[in-house]
Amino acid sequence: MIEIILAMDIIDGKCVRLSQGDYDRKTVYNENPLEVAKRFEAHGIRRLHVVDLDGAKANRIINYRVLEKIASRTSLVIDFGGGIKTDSDLEIAFESGATMVTGGSIAVKNPELFQRWIDTFGAQSIILGADCRDRKIAVSGWIEETEEEVVPFIKKWRKQGIYKVICTDISKDGMLDGVSVELYKEIRENDPELYLIASGGVGDIHDVEQLEEAHIPGVIIGKALYEGRITLKQITGFLC
Repeated sequence: MIEIILAMDIIDGKCVRLSQGDYDRKTVYNENPLEVAKRFEAHGIRRLHVVDLDGAKANRIINYRVLEKIASRTSLVIDFGGGIKTDSDLEIAFESGATMVTGGSIAVKNPELFQRWIDTFGAQSIILGADCRDRKIAVSGWIEETEEEVVPFIKKWRKQGIYKVICTDISKDGMLDGVSVELYKEIRENDPELYLIASGGVGDIHDVEQLEEAHIPGVIIGKALYEGRITLKQITGFLC
């Protein structure tokens, strides 16, 4: 059974979604993220992926108060990312209630520090964010593109102890036009033991079914839910 993880992107303390990572193409869905999180929990959702988009752009954690509210007032298991660049940022995220932290830019720009986090907190607490455009890793809120290819990038960090990877195809993110199934299949074929979480492009429940048929362990659903293309009732059908 594929693990369903619901996405919550935060700008100015509000629940938003971007299209293809473009900050100028922002839609605000709810000004009260806690209200949204409670609704998810009431439908049996257990996992939440929270991204501090302000933090990702600013290279420092910003919206940790939102994380703190959700973590203290729900029982959701939260992984948190966006702007976590220092030991202090990481400490704030965990102290604010994150069970797991996702690091993407840090793995590119400061691999020694990211490695120390893996060694200190373990592979169950540190997730690798492998966000790519045209198979090249992008960082800093997807504003900067690198020359690192996504598959070798993941392989490299697997050797360093990473177990869970969130892979986002930026070109698909927020577009609701289908997921990059072939990319995820390739990653899994290279490493069948990897706990791969697909992100970007889910437009309807059929996309989730496709990923499950391809034996992808997890999927993040965001805009399709907020736009009503997928219902919480449909999602509960995938919950164990």
